[in-house]
Amino acid sequence: MDLCAKKYPCKHFTRCFAQGGVHALRELAPSSPAPSSPQRRRPREPQTYTSRIMNNNNTPNQDHPGRSIRGPQSALTDFLASQNISAARIRADAEARRAAATSGPASNTPATEQSEQAADQENESDDVVPGGSAAAAARRARDRKQRKQQEAIAKIKKTRAYKKRKRGSDCESDDDLALALLGEKMTPLPGQMSNCAICSKRFTVTPYTRCGPDGGFLCNPCGQKLAKDEDAHKKQKKKRGPAPKGAVGRRKIQSRILDGTYDVGAKPLVTLCIETLAKNIHLADDIGDLPSAVIDRIARLLSKNRLLDSRTLDLFLQPYRDDLKVYDAAKLSSDDFIKIFQIVPQLKRLKLRNAIQFTDRVMQYLTTRNASLESIYLHGANLLTEDMWAEFLTQKGMHLKGLQVYYTDRHVSDKTVDTLSNVCPNLTRLKICHNQQVSDEGIKCIARLDKLEHVSLQFIKKTSTDPYIHVIQNVGPQLETFSIKKVSDVDDRLLDAIHENCTNLSKLRITESQFMTDAGFARLFRDWKNKPLSFLDLQKCRHVDAAKPRENEHMVGLCSQGFEALMEHSGTGLRYLNIHACRHIPTETFEKVFASDKTYPQLRYLEISFCEHVNDFIVGSIFRSCPNLKEVNVFGCMKVKDVRVPKGKILVGVPNAVGMRIEGVDDASD
Repeated sequence: MDLCAKKYPCKHFTRCFAQGGVHALRELAPSSPAPSSPQRRRPREPQTYTSRIMNNNNTPNQDHPGRSIRGPQSALTDFLASQNISAARIRADAEARRAAATSGPASNTPATEQSEQAADQENESDDVVPGGSAAAAARRARDRKQRKQQEAIAKIKKTRAYKKRKRGSDCESDDDLALALLGEKMTPLPGQMSNCAICSKRFTVTPYTRCGPDGGFLCNPCGQKLAKDEDAHKKQKKKRGPAPKGAVGRRKIQSRILDGTYDVGAKPLVTLCIETLAKNIHLADDIGDLPSAVIDRIARLLSKNRLLDSRTLDLFLQPYRDDLKVYDAAKLSSDDFIKIFQIVPQLKRLKLRNAIQFTDRVMQYLTTRNASLESIYLHGANLLTEDMWAEFLTQKGMHLKGLQVYYTDRHVSDKTVDTLSNVCPNLTRLKICHNQQVSDEGIKCIARLDKLEHVSLQFIKKTSTDPYIHVIQNVGPQLETFSIKKVSDVDDRLLDAIHENCTNLSKLRITESQFMTDAGFARLFRDWKNKPLSFLDLQKCRHVDAAKPRENEHMVGLCSQGFEALMEHSGTGLRYLNIHACRHIPTETFEKVFASDKTYPQLRYLEISFCEHVNDFIVGSIFRSCPNLKEVNVFGCMKVKDVRVPKGKILVGVPNAVGMRIEGVDDASD
């Protein structure tokens, strides 16, 4: 201590070492034996920039026995070494004090005495073989560490905290539980220093310090970054829970109804399986040998959720398949389309919607293959040029039975339609929709396709009545489908031609005509030799006058006589009826058509939106007269306010949704 006082005259020297964990300094310093003979201090070596190869005990590293290079040592280091104080002793003392504090009266042996004995044994073992090999030193260090750990575990097991934790823990190993409890005791307290678990920086622990994902504490910058990542992850994963009641539930149900995915009652098991597969499609490697109807439903659901890409496309490509339907090909590239023809060589029917990248390169590859397509459906392939269309039809037109082209804009022209009669003699289905180039001349060319059974046309250019009459007069007898959309200038002469020539129609669509009259519709359906229609769409066939919208002196559009005639002719076989915006049908006509003595057993879907005279009584009469009706649309029918909807039926578009009641019966007869 004299040496200490000379070097460190500070009176707080002893307290400083006690705060650092060297509480045994005062006990060991007086009892240290005085040197028998004066020892000459080794002269201090000059400072060098050579790195010191030293271990934690301030001894030369055993890995380099030939290099005994020592750096400058402070007086404190010399004093601690002379008093036989090491880092291992300090660590053992700290663990012993911690164990003694937690054990309390359960431990009878003073922790300090045990730690001193352990430290003495360690020092003695260190002095036995001062010049041992590096392997022996590592082995001794490992043994000491294990021995200390076992001693600490034994002390922890005697504590009350361990016994209390063991009663409520499922941990099978007692040692694991003791180690976990020891780790909690060794956790730095607020105000102490610790290393960040991510960036390894030293920082002061506070009560607000965050824990790392793999344990340990985080510094303030790393903790803020982790908090931002967790918040973003929670927002991404957060989903809106089901709301079976209240306004939110009604909006969700109405949205599903408009999407066509709403089913009354519990979902079938097949539907649940398909939805589960669609949610976890990234885990699927193969969909197996499923029926075509199930595969089609899976493809529809994936397209609805925008999940169809290059990887999921492979699930639907099977070499033995002869048909492929892709309802959303927006994420597919030209190479993906080429891959379809490479993997499925026997392809007969191809349907591609949003096929934006179906370019000349893909069509050129298709013409060089041996595939003989019987039906091709292309939607949005507006990058195909007119020359490539002509080459494809010339090479593959002999086998074509169906050609459906949607949103091709300017590249399918009158010239392309004119070549169909020469290169596609077996064509039975032709659909050209949203086209900007085909005119009256192209429509007349369709009449030369004498095997046509299904015709659907929609053009941007205005068309007249005569080309359609020419088509009906030539191919009308075998037509099963005749659909023309947005034909504002077509008049009653087309209706008379249909009445005279068409006897096999099952689907008829004429929309947005402003010149067809109620008398023309009545002549069409009265004494018509055609079988009852199953599909009829006459939406927006009405008088248009912005100044006097409700006055209709010339009875333009579908009115009372035409509506009564069509229901009398086709009411028994109709499954789909659309009279959207035919607002000149009066209330009396609706009441007469859907009277209590009238029944329409096949009707499934009815669209009567914006028919101003529809009220609650008419909607109730419709449910009574149509026992198998599934859905009724009444958008814009402001007189529909309080309707009793039978169980199993869907009423869409009620202005006052709160007033609508769904009854618990299967029909509305009561």
